[in-house]
Amino acid sequence: MTATVTVPPRPALRLTPSGVVLVAANLVPLAGVLFFGWTVFATLLVFWAENVIVGLLNILRMLAATPQIAAMWAVKLFMIPFFTFHYGMFVLVHGIFVLQLFGGVHVRGFPGPATFLHQIQAAGISPAVWGLALSHTVSFAFNYIGAGQYKTALVPALMFRPYGRVMVLHVVILGGGFLVQLVGSPLVALALLVVLKTGLDLFAHLREHAPRPVVA
Repeated sequence: MTATVTVPPRPALRLTPSGVVLVAANLVPLAGVLFFGWTVFATLLVFWAENVIVGLLNILRMLAATPQIAAMWAVKLFMIPFFTFHYGMFVLVHGIFVLQLFGGVHVRGFPGPATFLHQIQAAGISPAVWGLALSHTVSFAFNYIGAGQYKTALVPALMFRPYGRVMVLHVVILGGGFLVQLVGSPLVALALLVVLKTGLDLFAHLREHAPRPVVA
């Protein structure tokens, strides 16, 4: 007699409380574009700041991962500094592109945090950055810590976790930013760019936190 292994279909993606917060946070940039006259530079700077937030929270994810395995701390000792440097340089170079190509801001060498903070405040996008920080922090607290995902999370997998999302968003957002700027930054096109980014963000969030099917 042959045994049959039944694999149930993957559960449908359902909107979670953290997903609702994510959408609400992304409505702030949309409101900025529609009602406060945000430019391409201001919009891209918000999305760049979000990548910084994702990286900082990923460091916390790596620190909290599998605390019950003592040997994992040796892995963390190597991988966390490596991720901090590599991802930090990756985001910094992207930030320089945003400053110079879209903001007309030219600095010598590598700009420090003060330069980016000044540009965020000058562009009037601080509320949007704080909203996105709240969204990702809620997801970290409820999904990663509250739901116990940290107990089974693997540090090597976490180290590469942000890159897939960030690479897709970089291509979409930078490409869309050039296109919007090329046609004169029309309001509707810029708003559609924000909506597209929100949709990609929400889909990735729900897929990441969807219940995993159990093999019977």
